[in-house]
Amino acid sequence: MTAPLSGLKVLDLTRVLAGPYATMTLADLGADVVKVERPGSGDDTRRFGPPFADGVSTYYLAVNRGKRSIALDLKTRSGRDTVLELARVADVVIENFRPGVMDRLGLGYEVLREANPGVIYCCISALGRDRPAAGYDIMVQGLSGIPHITGDGTQPWKCGASIADLVSGMNAVQGILAALLRREATGEGALVDVCMVDGQLALLTYHASGWLNAGAEPQPWGNQHASIHPYGAYPTKTGWLIVAIGNDVLFQRLCDVMVTTWHTDPRFARNEDRVANRVALDEELLPVTRSRSMEDWLPALREAGIPSGPMCTVPEALERATLVEHEHPSGTGRVRSTVPGFTLSDAPRASTLRPPRIGEHGDAILADWIE
Repeated sequence: MTAPLSGLKVLDLTRVLAGPYATMTLADLGADVVKVERPGSGDDTRRFGPPFADGVSTYYLAVNRGKRSIALDLKTRSGRDTVLELARVADVVIENFRPGVMDRLGLGYEVLREANPGVIYCCISALGRDRPAAGYDIMVQGLSGIPHITGDGTQPWKCGASIADLVSGMNAVQGILAALLRREATGEGALVDVCMVDGQLALLTYHASGWLNAGAEPQPWGNQHASIHPYGAYPTKTGWLIVAIGNDVLFQRLCDVMVTTWHTDPRFARNEDRVANRVALDEELLPVTRSRSMEDWLPALREAGIPSGPMCTVPEALERATLVEHEHPSGTGRVRSTVPGFTLSDAPRASTLRPPRIGEHGDAILADWIE
């Protein structure tokens, strides 16, 4: 099966993480992604490190497979003219400059729409295109309130993964695909405005609903859940065991596996009882989980159909992961990276193109897109 976005031209004016993650996803879906980079220095992430792999930042390698690179200086007339020529034939233009920068360069949405009425123009910014503010992941996470419900309550903690950037990249892809689908029906282009803070606020879901509709202020619960119990990580002899008991039937199965009669105790009979008496339940549960190893508990729990597993380190998780492998940009060695979290029947899981060197495809891009 052909990759679903085969033949689609994407002009990528992004850098760092949110935008490059979005355009890598489009490349994985088959789009021809042209990455515009500053001559000499390229994407900021080329210098993010350590760690480096054969002199190349592993940060850069993580989100730039599947793209071709052209080096253009947007501060020069010739560089801007070339971008405009590429935009005339692009299906999608995506950028994550601070709001107003593209307009000052003469490459804003209104200019590109006049040159290419069917273009899908996607901009990613911290607070939306009408609010000119710079933004990095931790700043956006902080504005969302998420760090205040992360960790054990001793202080706000951002997520260990850059979720503000990555969710913004995912939202950009969703918006672009929706706009492309509409263009198929109407011929109309579109402006896709991705606000990073809005993306984080949307993640609050039931936390937001609890506050907005019931006045319940969300609290940090560490590895536990405010509305379900037991639901979290519990110590064993050999590691941390995750147990997620989402209903009363699962709790009875847990009691069967652990040879207890907790489910007959009125303090623990229903989920709302267990939530109200979580401290008392954990006082009984923790000695039981500590009495055996992870290797003892997991087979029994899984056989009983109880959602459970180990609390893995990153290296342990990657041992189980589906990975894709490419040639290193230097031509020596190999680069491995994770793949999108979905498959499409008979289509490639990820692009076969390795991350590019700065400007290495300039002549080929101009020949393919313009000449």
